[in-house]
Parts: sequence; structure tokens; C-alpha cells
Amino acid sequence: MKTSLGTFQDAFVDALYRRPAPTLRGMTTQAAFEVYRNTVLKGCVDALCDNFPTVERLVGTDWIRSAAAIHAREMPPDDTRLILYGEGFADFLDAFEPARGLPYLGAVARLDRLWTEAFVAPQETQLDLASLAGMTASDLAAGHLEPRACVRWCWFSEQPIYSIWRYNRETLPIPEELPWQGEGALLVGHAEGVAWHALKAGGCAFLDACAAGNNLDRASALALQVQPDLDFHDLLGRLLGAGVFRPINLA
Repeated sequence: MKTSLGTFQDAFVDALYRRPAPTLRGMTTQAAFEVYRNTVLKGCVDALCDNFPTVERLVGTDWIRSAAAIHAREMPPDDTRLILYGEGFADFLDAFEPARGLPYLGAVARLDRLWTEAFVAPQETQLDLASLAGMTASDLAAGHLEPRACVRWCWFSEQPIYSIWRYNRETLPIPEELPWQGEGALLVGHAEGVAWHALKAGGCAFLDACAAGNNLDRASALALQVQPDLDFHDLLGRLLGAGVFRPINLA
């Protein structure tokens, strides 16, 4: 019985990642097939190192390549665009026994991943401050600020993840006395790359509320519940300056 091209391709991919592919047993038992496997594995490892540069700087090239090889065998890519590979790498590092002494490593990997997501996201029109001219306070309170597709943020409640990530991303020495406290991060993709900013708990809560569809009045109230001393006017000015939002929605 003839095998369709699609069936053959699926079986070939299964064989590359050492999943059962009985129809290709005659091919996969040949020594030369291992060349294909090694080439694919190397491509996955290279992609993970490229996609998680901050992790590599923290642990070294040999360490991350060893970890990436294990991860690639357990969770091969499901997309040909290898820049998107590594969605589960942070979770993998959280459970990876050799990383037990680096409890912040998985969180740092999450920021590397958010950088990639911000980088590849489509560039949408951003809110023009001039468009707010003439709007009343009640208009603004009822408006809905939506984060653009290229914006990512995250709050890390127990560790200074943003500082660890930023110092390593910018290849700067980490201060000897780094306050061990929660930090947040904001990443915004733009035509030249990705910009990053520190963000406090209230700022992250505000963006969470905006993304959930709350209007400005409700979103600010939720942010103040999380951080009562939040200077909301300063926060909003910094977010607008960073190009976080789409044009305002007054619905």
C-alpha cells in the first residue's frame, strides 16, 4: 500500500525525535539517519540559546546547551519558525534538578520569552497623546485603554527578576547588594527592537485590568488596591510615553 506524502512526512518527523515510526523502521535503523537526528537536535539547541541569551549569560554556554538538548528531546518544536521555539523552556528550568541552586532562572527565562513575543508581535497604531486633547475627565474615566499586541509585562512577587535580567541582558555587573524584593517588568516592541522598563506591582495590576477590558476608572481602582501609594498620574504618563496603548476606546 502506498503511503501519502503527508503521512510519510509525519512519520519522518516522529522518527527524528525518536518517537515510534514503525513504517520507517528500515530507514531509521541505518547509521546515516543519525546524521539527520543530530542536525535537527543541533538546530533546536542553537535556537534555544539564541532565544534565551540572558539565561546563557547566567549559566554559561556549555550548561545551557546541555539543558537545551534535554529539553529539545522532551519537547521538540511544533513550529518551523524557530524564533518562537522555547515556550515551555522556563517551566522546564523550574523543574530541572541542575538548576535547583538558581531558583530565579526560570523567571529570567520567562522575561527572555516575553522579549521574543514583544519582538515578533505586529506593530499596531499607538495612542496619540494629541487625541486626548479636549476630552473631559469623565470621558477618560469611561474610556478603555487596550495594550498593544507588542506589549508584555509581568510581576515577580518574591525576587528582583527584572534587575537580574536587565543587568545580564545589558552585560552589566550586578550590584553586590541587590535588594531581594519583588519587581515587575514592561517590554514594548517597536521597529528597532524591544524597549524594557521597570514596573511596580500597581503598574502590572493596572495593565492586567486594562487587558481584561476594564475602563480607566475601574482599572486605576484595581491598581490602587494592589499598591495604595501608587502615583497613578506618573504611571499613566510613563505608560503613554512608552507607547503601551492602542488608540483609546470610549465604548
